[in-house]
Amino acid sequence: MVHPSVPFFSNMKYNNDGSIKAIYSLDEGKKLYRPLMASKIQAGFPSPAQDYVEGRLDLNEYMIAHPAATFFVRVDGYSMVGAGIMPDDILVVDRSLDATSKRIVIAILDGELTVKRLIIENDVYFLVPENGDYPTIQISEGMDFSIWGVVTFVIHKV
Repeated sequence: MVHPSVPFFSNMKYNNDGSIKAIYSLDEGKKLYRPLMASKIQAGFPSPAQDYVEGRLDLNEYMIAHPAATFFVRVDGYSMVGAGIMPDDILVVDRSLDATSKRIVIAILDGELTVKRLIIENDVYFLVPENGDYPTIQISEGMDFSIWGVVTFVIHKV
């Protein structure tokens, strides 16, 4: 029932809840390194800034473990706002990872793509939104269902 290696179809429809807007492949071109500060930034009380750089960070290397199996997906819709996934966010999706319970996944359900949290209880699969305005979907026999990939990062503009 769950097939992480389902091929990518460019003519795939998007879920009618508007959760997927677009899919982009990884461009394995030039690396772009940015400075990485050695000290962590306090999220509580401020601390004195340190004026040195730990090294250089390439976001491709940091965020993408399996380049050949990684895609970017643009979100359209509000079904996952409780997980911090907003419209126009970019999801980093790794198709080589196992889709285990409680992971956020890109699923194909009856020929449509959607992003939801996968819950597996007693061999029963559920696609659970992170917004009470959307219904939980229980996967049953006869449904055309597969996992297209596992979300590893959310890129969100502030």
